[in-house]
Amino acid sequence: MLTKRMIPCLDVKEGRVVKGVQFVDLRDAGDPVELAAFYDEQGADELVFLDISASHEGRETMVEVVEEVAGKLAIPFTVGGGINTLEDMKRVLRAGADKVSLNTAAVKRPELIREGADFFGSQCIVVAIDAKYDEELGSWRIYTHGGRQATEWEVRDWAKEATRLGAGEILLTSMDQDGAKTGFDLALTKAVNEVVSVPVIASGGAGKKEDFADVFKVVNADAALAASIFHYKETSVEEVKTYLRQEGVLVR
Repeated sequence: MLTKRMIPCLDVKEGRVVKGVQFVDLRDAGDPVELAAFYDEQGADELVFLDISASHEGRETMVEVVEEVAGKLAIPFTVGGGINTLEDMKRVLRAGADKVSLNTAAVKRPELIREGADFFGSQCIVVAIDAKYDEELGSWRIYTHGGRQATEWEVRDWAKEATRLGAGEILLTSMDQDGAKTGFDLALTKAVNEVVSVPVIASGGAGKKEDFADVFKVVNADAALAASIFHYKETSVEEVKTYLRQEGVLVR
């Protein structure tokens, strides 16, 4: 049985880690290089670095910052934001990333997923999905450009298409729960987990250690990603892992 993974996330804007609620009202959370070193020491299983304004601003990921962060890490490191081509993927992987996260660019041109998977292997390609519940759709709709633009895609359909094209992992963010600290969106995570065969990382809503137990035990997510509760020292990776072990959840 695979161990569950704990993944802090660095949302980076203009060289600083930021965190907001439902993708807005961003506030400063620190220096990405310092936070990366801190999480590596804390026992995080992986780290995700998202240049959250790159796609919206139409520019490439901040490679220099990626290089600095990678230099502090001995754990797997995923980088996303502004990755639009195979060359962009090569650039961030050369800078020290282990995996690339595709979001807006993959929705705009799904073949990018296949190109990356064919060149680097599926294990290297993470498709990040930002989903928000839509009453009219009766399900979750996919958003791009850092949550700014709605698409025609329904979450399960896009998750299935992304994995068919070669995504090795799905990073699933609930826009409704993002930064709310009221728990992961279990219904959303379950809906996607049931239709794909690749690991699903649950993201958005972690507020206390019990939330991690829920997303692992109730809907069997493969990993849980969190930001603000770790950045602002409300709890730690170490504390959450200790609690999960007590709850019978297999962690490293």
